[in-house]
Amino acid sequence: MPSWHAMKVEDVLRELGTSLQGLPVEEARRRLQVYGPNVIEEEKKVHPLEIFLRQFKSPLILLLIFASILSYAVGEAFDSIVILALVLASAALGFYQEYRAEKALEAIKKMVAPQATVLRGGEKVVVNASEVVPGDVLLLSAGDRVVADARIVESVNLRVNEAPLTGESTPVEKMVDPIPEDTPLPDRANMVYAGTVVVYGRGKAVVVATGKNTELGKISATLEAVEERETPLERELSRLSRWILVFMLVVAVVVSLVGFFVKKYSPIDLLLWIVSLAVAAVPEALPVVVTSSLALGVYRMAKKNAIVRRLPAVETLGSTTYICSDKTGTITKGEMTAVKVWMKDATIEVTGTGYEPTGKLLVGSKEVDPNGYEGLRLLLLAAFNNNDSEVRYQDGRWVTSGDGTEIALKVLALKAGVNAELPRLGEVPFSSERKRMSTLHELGGRRVVFTKGAPEVVVPLCRYISSMDGRVEELSEEAKRLVLAVNDELAGQGLRNIAIAYRYLDDGRSTITESDEKDLVLLGIVSMIDPPRPEVKDALETCKKAGIRVAMITGDHKLTAVAVARELGMLGEDDIVVTGKELDSMSDAELYEKVEKIRVYARVSPEHKLRIVEALKKRGHVVAMTGDGVNDAPALKAADVGVAMGRTGTEVAKEASDLVLADDNFATIVEAVKLGREIFENIKKFLVYLLSANVTELMLPLVSSVLGLPLPFTATQILWVNLVTDGPPAIALSLEKGEKDLIYRNPRKPGEPIFSKKEILLFLVAVPLVFTVLLTYAFSSLLSLGEPEAEARTAIFTSLVVAELAMAYAWRSLRKPSLTLSPLDNKPLVVSIILSVTLQLAFFASPYVMHVLEIHPVTINDIIYAALVTAAMFVSVEAFKYLLSKWK
Repeated sequence: MPSWHAMKVEDVLRELGTSLQGLPVEEARRRLQVYGPNVIEEEKKVHPLEIFLRQFKSPLILLLIFASILSYAVGEAFDSIVILALVLASAALGFYQEYRAEKALEAIKKMVAPQATVLRGGEKVVVNASEVVPGDVLLLSAGDRVVADARIVESVNLRVNEAPLTGESTPVEKMVDPIPEDTPLPDRANMVYAGTVVVYGRGKAVVVATGKNTELGKISATLEAVEERETPLERELSRLSRWILVFMLVVAVVVSLVGFFVKKYSPIDLLLWIVSLAVAAVPEALPVVVTSSLALGVYRMAKKNAIVRRLPAVETLGSTTYICSDKTGTITKGEMTAVKVWMKDATIEVTGTGYEPTGKLLVGSKEVDPNGYEGLRLLLLAAFNNNDSEVRYQDGRWVTSGDGTEIALKVLALKAGVNAELPRLGEVPFSSERKRMSTLHELGGRRVVFTKGAPEVVVPLCRYISSMDGRVEELSEEAKRLVLAVNDELAGQGLRNIAIAYRYLDDGRSTITESDEKDLVLLGIVSMIDPPRPEVKDALETCKKAGIRVAMITGDHKLTAVAVARELGMLGEDDIVVTGKELDSMSDAELYEKVEKIRVYARVSPEHKLRIVEALKKRGHVVAMTGDGVNDAPALKAADVGVAMGRTGTEVAKEASDLVLADDNFATIVEAVKLGREIFENIKKFLVYLLSANVTELMLPLVSSVLGLPLPFTATQILWVNLVTDGPPAIALSLEKGEKDLIYRNPRKPGEPIFSKKEILLFLVAVPLVFTVLLTYAFSSLLSLGEPEAEARTAIFTSLVVAELAMAYAWRSLRKPSLTLSPLDNKPLVVSIILSVTLQLAFFASPYVMHVLEIHPVTINDIIYAALVTAAMFVSVEAFKYLLSKWK
């Protein structure tokens, strides 16, 4: 494709076979057939059925389905239906989340405006955006959304907001002249792109690309190519499921061999054994409990202004080791703010940020009243009146419209109480070539010209300079050089500078021309910046303590980005700042070596962002990418956690993300990370609870068969145990309050197992072993005392339920003694335990339930056995937690 920005207008028109009068109507129709409609369509659309079937790929889910089929095959229809219901509930929750996440490409299509104004055969016509073709001449004016990529052929004060595409925080002034071929996309001032918005002026542009060939279309293709990846929790649960499956098969083989050769069981009896073992091995409620826990996490995060779009992202946030954050509107407010006013005899600091006119003008620590300083009053009057923006108080809030720089100047005047609206009699408008704007007003019975613009343009037009109190002195050439040196120093701090000057006219005319922009009196220089959000500095400090690194990625200029980064304390001695051009010159290997030291990326493109995220992933990081523009969408989808802005974010960014910040507040990410870690810790607690119990339920028949004892439970009984103990108590564990030091612990390393070797040994081996010994001893004792097999099973059944419920309370913390925790901190757990015990006793009073479960009425001896086993298990769990805390 030709480098349109590097070509002269006449060459562009010739290459496209068009003219400044636009295409003939018939030629436009022909090209529509050749190039196709100007729309962005997804290459493939995932069918909802495919999304639903994805939910069944987990080994744990497959194992549950196998157990359900096996139960049904041997006549245990009740077991089969319950297991299948749990599987379907888990799949339905997962489907709902993923179905919504597949809408990112549809949002991109919405970015294209429905209509456009073009020239066809010299006539101005309005057509559907889908009918625009290469060679069409677009007519652009303020408020228009650009519908295709186009080369500027005429510009009258044309400024375009390209933030959704490039991340540039201020509107870009457009020009006609060609620019160097190697100019990066954010700096191509003679081009406009699909999805951007005209905010000022008017112009014409000849269309060079439509549909998927636009920069927006290329982002769509990139977004489509990004692969979905499993989260750390999904990977670990899959690994855990495989271990459970292997363990179950080993136990099944041993039990079957003993049953067949020693006990001489029939094949049907052996099949019943295997069903019992499958039910015992698989924590049936685990998928539902994990999904429910994450869903509860979603609700809690929503209350903190973090809207989760994909359940597993809740856990992944807690594992985040690197945050790649867009600057504009995320780390900063996305609102230009005047922070400093330089005058001949003073530098005035301006407090307050954003577009709300709340703040003070200070010289040192003293507040300045402009009514006492004529020079300052004139500067503020010029800032307020040489201005086309609007700042008004409406419906209880401040509403603004117009160019961000002009809004900042008007807000500056309002902060000082200057709001006198002077009649505008004439003007010489701003243009990208002139880089200045002049307006004529009546002030105190005299005509006054106010001029504002780039200091390097305005200062040479000045003959005089004013002090704060209004005294005017000659401005020598040497003094002009000193003023421009001050401008360079301020620019070096990343500030955007506007010079303001004035001139009184002696006659009473009502028009002005460029020839009147001379012999001006320089009032001063206003410096502004898109300021950091006040809460971001604390959030970054928390990230540092939490072991999370943060990198700023922006489309803004390097100096601006560095100034913001330094103000926030993001840059250390060894940290690196790179631009998009420098990234282009780096190989993937070089980026891999440097990526962990780079803290600021300036003037970057969507392709750069993807490279950054992928390089960090290769380094082993769990990456969260924040952003709000269309350009962020591919990186948001590629990151482990994509975080979009809710207020300023485009729909494309939101749909591609896992998390949306409703308040656009970077600090909300830190709150989400805290909750993510808390949720993962709670998931870990109920996994310990479920697995220690289920391993016991596997080991019990294994040990019993080896010792020649009968089967200690039936498939129906063990399913009942799991339903009573695994569901409500496990979900309640997910509501446990996070320990205070949790955020300051290092994040879990990517690829690190859910449990350490010590935790596996103590919690998943030693605890089940003690539990198995206690229950086996009790079962053996009862049988040796002459208890019938069914009554002995009833005692073991009761002991198993009560002890597991008590263990749920013991696992409230994996570090602290559970008796030191207040029961009121987790009321749902206490209530669920009481309800489970009550239900157990109530159902035992039902003859039908006892018949289905093949149990006898509970005796006082059963209760004594249950109490002894429960007490022993509770003490054992606390002892193993203590050993873990002391084991180094």
